[in-house]
Amino acid sequence: MSDFSVSERGVRTILIGLVMMVAGFILMTGGGSNDPDVFNEGMFDVCKLVAAPIVILLGIAVVIIGIMKKPKDIQE
Repeated sequence: MSDFSVSERGVRTILIGLVMMVAGFILMTGGGSNDPDVFNEGMFDVCKLVAAPIVILLGIAVVIIGIMKKPKDIQE
């Protein structure tokens, strides 16, 4: 891993961020109706409108931190 600009810890951080983003998109799914004539209140759930976007944004922030943080052996 010494040839990469991202350390092994950084790669793990990036993977954790990607998992968080996928979890946010999974939280956002569902709530629709198979019948277009039937209205479903489930699409306006707090989990879909508030929690899922926050989890996705936190995942993006974790990925950025994983990319931007310098490895300890390079820091001075």
